[in-house]
Amino acid sequence: MDLNRKRGKRSMEKQSIMSCICIVLSLLSALQGVYPQRTFIVAQDGSGNFTSTLSQVISAAPNYGSMITYIKIRAGIYHENVFIPKEKINLHLLGDGMDRTKISGNRSTNMGFLTFETATVRIVADGFVTKEITFENTAGVNMNQLVAVTNEGRYSAFYRCRFLSYQDTLYVRKNIQFFRECDIYGTVDFIFGDARALFQNCNVYACRPRKGRSNTITAQRRKSDQYLSGIVMQNCTIVAAPDLQPRFNVRTYLGRPWQNYSTTVIMQSFMDKLIDPRGWLERPGHGLDTLFYAEYQNRGPGANTKNRVKWARTINYPAAKRFTARVFLKGEKWISSTGIPCYLDL
Repeated sequence: MDLNRKRGKRSMEKQSIMSCICIVLSLLSALQGVYPQRTFIVAQDGSGNFTSTLSQVISAAPNYGSMITYIKIRAGIYHENVFIPKEKINLHLLGDGMDRTKISGNRSTNMGFLTFETATVRIVADGFVTKEITFENTAGVNMNQLVAVTNEGRYSAFYRCRFLSYQDTLYVRKNIQFFRECDIYGTVDFIFGDARALFQNCNVYACRPRKGRSNTITAQRRKSDQYLSGIVMQNCTIVAAPDLQPRFNVRTYLGRPWQNYSTTVIMQSFMDKLIDPRGWLERPGHGLDTLFYAEYQNRGPGANTKNRVKWARTINYPAAKRFTARVFLKGEKWISSTGIPCYLDL
């Protein structure tokens, strides 16, 4: 009899503990919208956890998670504009390949949006990592600013991603960002912003602009010498997109300043013949005596610096070293944790 009573008491205690666990999980569910998880899978064919929009999946991810949350995006075209807010830290988006997973939007400033709001995907959260996805804005070449991605997150990285648009394709708005083996397509100022951004082993494609316009690859926005920002390309390939190939009479420049301390460095990269011999383009009202536009050990028919503008410069090894992943991004401290390959030095 006593043994049965003890067993009954233990059973009641177990039920009480299980009840408490359920209450805790319910509270977490109410706070976060879902039970805590590490991996979500979205698939349009029903093979994942979600068949809904990416925005709904991101909303379901934990807030301020100390652990990485993975969102695997299966093959398909996802037609939506996605916002990743600051509380969705340590989020990794993993596609099935840049030719198979695509996020597509069509906003432009002609529709009344601000430039950063036109982005198909806008990222504010820190620790954001993306692999094997295409981001595109299909508003069209005649629609002024139309951003594929606006990125503001600290210590964010993109690997084998494709960015497709025309004017203002990729807005590296602020903070520290790393891009490896990505394809970027555009026309006017199509890599732009005030981040400390390094592009390594990327392919940069200048597209056919609207009639009568020239191409400018970069527009960096550093406003003061009191902080460090800049756009750096290392071991990249700069060529014409297929729609520009027969039209080398279109002038294409490496960049133009957005603010007085605009900083852009192209190093150890290949430049095809589409690059105008002057290399860089002035912009009215921006100080040519304070910007820093530099080239180091580039190659290809567009890399000859003999006829470059007088206010640009070629730099030596010690100066170029300042713009490596190790120094410029402090990459030794964080890039390896993303799982993305990187060489830290020249």
